[in-house]
Amino acid sequence: MARTHPIHSAEHALERLGSLPGGPELLAAAKQREDIALVGGAVRDLLLGHWPRELDVTVDGDAAGLATSLAASVSPSERAYGHAVRPTIHDRFGTASVAWAYGRIDVAERRAESYPAPGALPEVRHGSFEEDLARRDFTVNAIALALAGPERGQLHNVDDALEDLAAGRLRVLHEQSFIDDPTRVLRLARYSARLGFEIEPHTLELARAAVAGGALDTVSGGRVGAELWLAVREADGVAALSALDGLGVLAALGLPSPFDAALARAALDLLPSEGRPDLLLMASAFPHGRHDADAVAALSDLMERLEFTREQLRPVLEVVSRAASIVEGVTAAPSDAIAYMLMDGRSLECVALGAAISARGSGTAAQRVRAWLASERNVKLAIDGNDLIAAGIAEGPEVGLRLGAALLAKREGTAPDRDAQLRAALGAELVEGQSIET
Repeated sequence: MARTHPIHSAEHALERLGSLPGGPELLAAAKQREDIALVGGAVRDLLLGHWPRELDVTVDGDAAGLATSLAASVSPSERAYGHAVRPTIHDRFGTASVAWAYGRIDVAERRAESYPAPGALPEVRHGSFEEDLARRDFTVNAIALALAGPERGQLHNVDDALEDLAAGRLRVLHEQSFIDDPTRVLRLARYSARLGFEIEPHTLELARAAVAGGALDTVSGGRVGAELWLAVREADGVAALSALDGLGVLAALGLPSPFDAALARAALDLLPSEGRPDLLLMASAFPHGRHDADAVAALSDLMERLEFTREQLRPVLEVVSRAASIVEGVTAAPSDAIAYMLMDGRSLECVALGAAISARGSGTAAQRVRAWLASERNVKLAIDGNDLIAAGIAEGPEVGLRLGAALLAKREGTAPDRDAQLRAALGAELVEGQSIET
């Protein structure tokens, strides 16, 4: 059940704006032109007493001019290496942005929009204050705070916006909203997880019906994939993925449903601080049993349809395809030392997910994986490849195999120091084609 939220006054929000990165610059700009209004999530968060991630403002026109003046007014103390802040201008869409080390301001000319087809990008035209608010996704995001002119400090909002904000409720603005832009379904899940808001019953019905009716098929895979990455980067990415699952999104994308939230949280608890929670969570949303070549190819195809970049696809695929095999290899390893060698070279996210999987099965595997994550992954040799080359070993794969033999000896307790490790490396009996893999 959603909790009731105390709502701050517009005056309090205006006062607090002055303490935010970019806030003083905005308020100074508002003294020069009367059409500036803070809008959307920034107003929502200030009214809730939260700190906005960025500041969104609307103007009647000339977004580029405002962005240019804002960029020039950023304090020199906030400019990276003293470099000038340069705005990004999108004349075609009437938008602009100013981003620097400490903040971001997005500027848009007020507009109305229409959708020529379900899932298509909107056609926009200049619009009024009311039309600009009416094109937004949810009532709690359809609130504006005037920063200038005779209405300075006044709120403009659609019907039910302030009531829904106080009640902790997400309500869509019109019946066709999820058909016009199906990515709003994914944003609905993210806001629900981030804000802890409940979804208004009719909005929930509309979202599920849109997904069941194939609405996600009308938008590009890249737009859906981008929303998935935003979901796993939420402060509570597990809750965001669970909310997506509850709306039918994961099943519609061919991902496992129900989403295993308990496994994902267990893996996150095991992930060292230098690991990537977003990568681990994204992998946890895909099937992570042991995969043959055909299954891996199918997973790769799905990620490509979602337009994952190469830098995104490769690490996710490695975690998804290797986590279960790590458990099998670690379980079957004849000793702890060999089990640790099997995990060396695997990503922290892969081993953490494997650890969470192993905790549901073999006690030996779980113990070994936890030990590797806690300390054994940091075991280092006192020798390196240069020492072996100096001792007469030819450059090539053999150097790595002999170093692996020395590391195994160190973990087994037979090569505690440099001399013993060098002897273990040089005295290792290698079999052609030898390697340690999961």
